[in-house]
Amino acid sequence: MNKTASLLKPLMPILSAAYGLAVIYVTALPLADDKPSFTGEMLTWLLTLAAIALTLFLVFRVEPKVFPAAGQFPLKLPKLSVFVVLLLIAPLWLVAEEHIVYGVTSLAHSVQLKPLTCTTAELREDLLSSVHAVLLAPLLEELCFRQMAISPFRRRGVQIVVCVVMAILFGMLHVRNFPGAFLSAIIYGLVFIWSKNIWYSVTLHAGSNLAATLLAVYSWLRLGDMQMTTIPVIILPDWKVIIASLLLALAGILLLKKKR
Repeated sequence: MNKTASLLKPLMPILSAAYGLAVIYVTALPLADDKPSFTGEMLTWLLTLAAIALTLFLVFRVEPKVFPAAGQFPLKLPKLSVFVVLLLIAPLWLVAEEHIVYGVTSLAHSVQLKPLTCTTAELREDLLSSVHAVLLAPLLEELCFRQMAISPFRRRGVQIVVCVVMAILFGMLHVRNFPGAFLSAIIYGLVFIWSKNIWYSVTLHAGSNLAATLLAVYSWLRLGDMQMTTIPVIILPDWKVIIASLLLALAGILLLKKKR
């Protein structure tokens, strides 16, 4: 490793976070208006695709040349069964995350819960934005806040420290949802470090966002009673959702064992 790379390596978490914040800000510019539109969403999708292409080039072509250790985290796609298993486990993780955040927040101060409702207009906005939240944002965010930041480091202990630092920065990016975003980023980072494959954390991230969208549909259909808070953002699903999440996770585990 040359002198320039040695100087840049300790700065990679901050540089990756700054880069991620910049590209996310640019991709969100078409949605700056208070009234979301289909045109604005499409522009955001196109900008995000361009940002993903640029980031993939940096991760795939540039970073391994500067930091040889980055080669230990290839971008090889896993088998389809891995994607399916992670998507089946993701709803249970979302439910667990919300309850963990609720429990920790309750220790600090009283949390005022209120019934979660979803109007037709709100559902329409959620479904429109879910294309970005499920298919595009997880890949861009995981590349910026996990792959670019963690892969230059070879030692596992250093990788975990970087994972925590990036989780703090990732949580700050989500403002009102800091606790949930921080906790999720820890899990996504550890999954990335363990699997050495960014697609594992991308799939878990996308599955969690998909589950959140399905909860909005669940609320709109009035199939159950859910509670929520706004600061921080916490959604507590009812027992039917919890049981369904457990069954899906169990199906994922059985599928994993069968494939092994």
